[in-house]
Amino acid sequence: MKYRSLPGSQLPISEIGFGLWTLSTGWWGNYTDEEAIGLMRLGADLGITLFDAADTYGNGRSEELIAKAFSQLQERDRIVIATKVGYDFINHGEARRGQREIPQNFSPQAIRTATEAALKRLHTDHIDILQLHNIHVDQILDDELWELLESLKREGKILHHGVALGPAIGWLGEGAMAIEKRHPDVLQHIYNLLEQHPGKRLHQLAQEKNSTTRFFIRVPHSSGMLEGKYTAETIFPPNDHRNHRPRSWLLHGIKKVEQLRFLENPHRTLAQASMQWLLNDPSVATVLPNIYEEEQLREFAATSSTALLTEEELELIEHLVKNNFGLDPEEGKFKGIMEWPIVSRMLAG
Repeated sequence: MKYRSLPGSQLPISEIGFGLWTLSTGWWGNYTDEEAIGLMRLGADLGITLFDAADTYGNGRSEELIAKAFSQLQERDRIVIATKVGYDFINHGEARRGQREIPQNFSPQAIRTATEAALKRLHTDHIDILQLHNIHVDQILDDELWELLESLKREGKILHHGVALGPAIGWLGEGAMAIEKRHPDVLQHIYNLLEQHPGKRLHQLAQEKNSTTRFFIRVPHSSGMLEGKYTAETIFPPNDHRNHRPRSWLLHGIKKVEQLRFLENPHRTLAQASMQWLLNDPSVATVLPNIYEEEQLREFAATSSTALLTEEELELIEHLVKNNFGLDPEEGKFKGIMEWPIVSRMLAG
C-alpha cells in the first residue's frame, strides 16, 4: 500500500480506501456486524487506513461499525476516519428510499448536533475528515455553515472538512463552486474510466486554480462494471441498487470493457488498472471501491503495488473515451447544475 496526504496534514491516507456504504446499507447485500468487521480489520491489516462512513449509512451503523472494528484505544491512530453529515435521518429515516432522497438539514446547529452524535457513535474525540453530504448551492453560499466548520476545527472535533457530491453522477456547478469559493480540504465525487464527465472537468478546474482541494473518488469501477465480470446474462438481486440502472448500461458497458482488456496482464487486473488510472492524478487522495468480499478486498488493496499505466495505455484510453468506444452516443443523465455557461456565471459572481 502507498499513502498520500492532504496539504498541510500528516494523516497517512491509503491510496485505496474502504467505503462503508457497501457493508452498512443493504444496497449491495446484507452483512452481519461480524462479517463487516472482519472485512474492515482485514483491510487495515492489508494497509488500508482511510475508512469513509456517513451518519445516514444504516442510520449510524457505518460509524458504529468503525468503533466496533477498531475498539482498542491504541487502534485509533491506526486509521483515518472520514464521515459525512447533512441528512435528517433522525426524523426521516435512511437517506434514500429507492431513488428518492430524504430531507437534508444543513443549518449550523443541525450540523453541530450531527457531528457530536457522530463522535459518540465513533467512540472518538475527533473526526479526521468531516464532509457535508451531497450539498447544494445554498450550502456553498452559507457563510455561517462554513464558519461552523472552522469552529469545529478550532475545537479539535474535526481536523479537516470537505464536501461530497451526489447521490447520482453530476453536480458540476456545485463542485466547481465549492472548489472556487470554499477551498475544501476534500471533495468526494463519482469518477471512473467509463464515467468521466463531469469529474474530469472538476479535476481540470482544481488544477487551473492551483487548488489545494484533494479528491476522494467513489464508484471507481462504475458500479462493478470495470471489475470485468459482468455478462449480458448478469442479473442483480432485487435489493441491489444496480437494478435501477437501465439494461443499456449493462450491455454498452460490457462492450466498452472488452475494449479495455489490454490493461490486464498477469500482474494486474482490470479493476486494479482502473484504479491506477485514477491514481495517476496526484490530486486524488484516495480511491473508494465498493468492497464486499475477502478475495476482492485483497485484490483492491494490492493495487498500489501493480504497474503504473504507461503513456501508450493512457493515450489509448483517451482515444477510446473520446470516440465513445465506437458506440452510438448515449444520453447522459446527470443531476445538479451541469451547463458550463451557468457554472461560469456562478463562479464569476
